[in-house]
Amino acid sequence: MFKRIFLATAVISAPAFADPPVINAVNVEKSGGAWRFDVTLSHDDTGWDHYADGWRIIDSAGNELGHRKLAHPHVNEQPFTRSLSSVQIPDDISEVGIQARDNITGWGGEIKMVKLK
Repeated sequence: MFKRIFLATAVISAPAFADPPVINAVNVEKSGGAWRFDVTLSHDDTGWDHYADGWRIIDSAGNELGHRKLAHPHVNEQPFTRSLSSVQIPDDISEVGIQARDNITGWGGEIKMVKLK
């Protein structure tokens, strides 16, 4: 008497290995006591299964100062720019980082540093 063991394997789809979003440009303006960030991203969005879903502003210690969620894919709009207004940045901070994410790989490794004027 012997037992047969069957193993099931799963195939991982290609989007899990796709590149993270690229930060193409950042424009920053101060108005009163708050900041406005215009961030241009490009990403190989394929639809709801894989798309750039946000970007954030961080300080030098990695603390999040602002977060712009992207609510839908931008398959036919590449690159694309989205803004975040009324961002409060402490006066002692002269430079921040911008980091983008997608809904599969999470936060990308690239952090684009931006000087505040």
